[in-house]
Amino acid sequence: MNDLNLLVVVASTRPGRLGLPVSQWFVDAAKAHGGFRVSVADLAEENLPLLDEPHHPRLSRYEHEHTRRWSDKVAAADAIVFVIPEYNYSLGAATKNAIDYLHHEWRYKAAGIVSYGGVSAGTRSATALHAAVFALNLFTIAQQVNIPFVANQMVDGRFDPSPITEAAATAMLDELRKVAGALKPLRA
Repeated sequence: MNDLNLLVVVASTRPGRLGLPVSQWFVDAAKAHGGFRVSVADLAEENLPLLDEPHHPRLSRYEHEHTRRWSDKVAAADAIVFVIPEYNYSLGAATKNAIDYLHHEWRYKAAGIVSYGGVSAGTRSATALHAAVFALNLFTIAQQVNIPFVANQMVDGRFDPSPITEAAATAMLDELRKVAGALKPLRA
């Protein structure tokens, strides 16, 4: 059943970030779901400088090893899940930079969003992500996991999801599998 590759992108790079434990929970949930082979790209470890390629990404003429590594990870995915915080009512700079590095690697793939924050649950950053990937033909699905007051759900450094959050993750993974499977022939 898991003939599709899911790349989970840990988008926060801030020291002490809550995105890492949220991502670890989601990766475990995705593996338990069984619909994907799951890999992780932590933007703190990818260490992508502010876009430094001299050629437009649509040309795929990458000169830097960090770009080629990033390209290979995204190209191997059939679906992407971004685990994103909300910064100043929008998307974090590291996430936008990672998206802008590539072009063809994003095309005709399904994307899901796990957002987290305070009262808004990161939904404003999720809205910004939809707009940021529109021109790349990266298809964000409507089903999302939005986590309000994330700090209140941390227990001994681990994220402890509510039953509602767990159900949202399952619904998103179910839909992500359907859409990723439907889009796969477009990439052939």
